[in-house]
Amino acid sequence: MKLSRYLKVFPSPDRPGHVLLYSTLRSSIAAIPAETLAALQEGVLPDDGCEALRRLGMLIEDPDAEREQMRELIARANGRTRHFKASVVLNLDCNLDCGYCFEGEFRCGQYMSDATADLLVEKLVRDRISQGWDVTVTFYGGEPLLSQDLIRGISQRLREAARSHGVKYAFNLVTNGTLLDRNTALQLLPLGLQGAKFTVDGPPEIHDAQRPYASGAGSFDIIVGNLAQVCDLVSIQLGANYRPENYREFPRLLDLLPRYGITPDKLAAVMFTPVVSTGGCSDLSSGCALSEEPWLMEAVPFLREATLARGYRAPTLKPSACIVELEDNLVIDCTGKFYKCPAFMGWEGMSVGSLDEGLQDYRVSHGIGNWQVDACLDCSYLPLCFGGCRFVSKLQGNSLTEVDCRRTFYDATLEKSVLQNLTYLAPRKKATAQSTFVQAAAPPY
Repeated sequence: MKLSRYLKVFPSPDRPGHVLLYSTLRSSIAAIPAETLAALQEGVLPDDGCEALRRLGMLIEDPDAEREQMRELIARANGRTRHFKASVVLNLDCNLDCGYCFEGEFRCGQYMSDATADLLVEKLVRDRISQGWDVTVTFYGGEPLLSQDLIRGISQRLREAARSHGVKYAFNLVTNGTLLDRNTALQLLPLGLQGAKFTVDGPPEIHDAQRPYASGAGSFDIIVGNLAQVCDLVSIQLGANYRPENYREFPRLLDLLPRYGITPDKLAAVMFTPVVSTGGCSDLSSGCALSEEPWLMEAVPFLREATLARGYRAPTLKPSACIVELEDNLVIDCTGKFYKCPAFMGWEGMSVGSLDEGLQDYRVSHGIGNWQVDACLDCSYLPLCFGGCRFVSKLQGNSLTEVDCRRTFYDATLEKSVLQNLTYLAPRKKATAQSTFVQAAAPPY
C-alpha cells in the first residue's frame, strides 16, 4: 500500500515528533509519528495503524488507479443523481441598493412573465418530475419576494405534479431578507419552502452603508428582525459580504446575533464572502470567487475561526467543483434563458440555451473537464477545487478552458482550516498506550 497523492502533511501543534495527515479527498485527519510517515514514504508499512489509514483514504492500493478514479469522479457523481436543481431568477428588481451588486449594470426592473413561468413548469414536469426526478428550485432575483405570486403559482403546480409522480419538490429563497417575515414564511411553507439565504453585511453601521434601501435608509434592523422571526421555521444560511477595509469588524455581527435570539443552533451555516468584483455573484456565492490577494489569505481563516469559535457552522472543507461541472444544476433567468452560473447572467455569449430552444452543448465553451491534465490530476488540492472558478477565469481575461489554480490560496490557508477543525469540530479521542496512531475522522459538519 502507498500514500494517497491527495494528502497534505502538517506539523502537529501539540504533539512533538508527530505530524497531521489531511486527506483532501476524504476530509479525514490523522496524527502519526513523523518517523512513521518517513517509513511510509519509503514504502515500509508499520505493524500497527495501516488499516486505520486505509479506512481514512490515506493509504491506497494503487496510486495510478486512484488518479484515474479522480478523473471520473464528477462524471460518476453526475451519473448517480436523480435530483435536478434550478436557480430561477424571477425578476431583475430590488428594494435595496447594494453598491457591489453584480446585476447593477443590467438590472432593468424586468419580471418573469406568466407565459415564461408556465413554460418553466411545463418543462420541469415533462423533463424531470414525470421522469422520476426530485426537483429543488432556488428562487433568486433581484429580490424574489417581489414576485410572491409567481413563487406561489410555480410551487403549487410543481408540488402537485411531484406528489402525483411520487417524487419530491422543494424550494429555497436567496433573499435580501427585508420581505421574509414570519407570516410570509408560514404562507410559503405548505408550498415547499425549506430554506433561505439571508445576507447581513456585518454590524449595523457597515451593513447599512453597504446594503441600504433604495431610499438610502438602513436595512439592518428589518433584516435581522425578520431573520429572528423565521430561523426556527426553515433552514437558514447567513451570508455576509466583506471588504479588505472592514472584515475585521465582522465578528461583531456574530456577537450581536444572540441578542436577537439567533443562536448557533438556529443557523445552518454562516458564509463570509469577499466582495472581489462588481461582476461577481456575492449573494448566491458560497465564496467560490476567491483570489490570491494577500488580504484574503488572512481574512478567510480569520473569519472562519471567528465563526467556529462562537459555535456557528462555517463552510465545510470537502471535495467541490465549479457549478458548471454539475450537469443537473441550471440557472433560468426571468426571460427563460439558461446559464450554468448566476454570475454569467448579463455576459454576452454565456447563455447555454433557453426554455424555448432547450439546452445547448456547453462542454467546450465552459471548459468542462479543464482540470483533467497532469498538473491538476497530480495536485494534492484537486479534490478541493477541480480547476477552480470559471467566472474568475473570465474576469482575468482567460478562456474558460484554463484552470483557476488555487494552489497559492490553499498553501496559505488549508493548514489553518485543518487546525480549526481539530479545535472546534473533531471529536477528541485519546490514544491508548499501545496505539501507534492518533486518529480523528472528519466530523459531520
